[in-house]
Amino acid sequence: MTKPDALLVNVAATVESEQSNQMSLTVVVNGAVITGRLAPEAVWRERVAEVLRDSERLGGFAGVFAPPPEATARPGAPTHLHFHVARILQGTLGIPETGGMYRVALEDVSAWTVGDFSYTDA
Repeated sequence: MTKPDALLVNVAATVESEQSNQMSLTVVVNGAVITGRLAPEAVWRERVAEVLRDSERLGGFAGVFAPPPEATARPGAPTHLHFHVARILQGTLGIPETGGMYRVALEDVSAWTVGDFSYTDA
């Protein structure tokens, strides 16, 4: 999508403004299906930084993800979705099983729906 869907931009802006991480969303990006919950960018960055800080080999990258001071008052419409507890759906599997952290450009989303998908072995 060259121009992001205005409704999806509003969803992302609401997540940012309310600092909520409870909005579940599923998107299609370049043929991949990603499903999970959205987080505000600052929260997402801090969580990624925490994971990196805890890594002996990747700790030096933690500072790259630290939210900039202006992140809480960033003007303008969001440009990315920030997923946590998210999976890329592949067949009957969600990768990773426990969920991961994904950043998706809004302009790359070709389809989306509210809610997340999960599989059962029933």
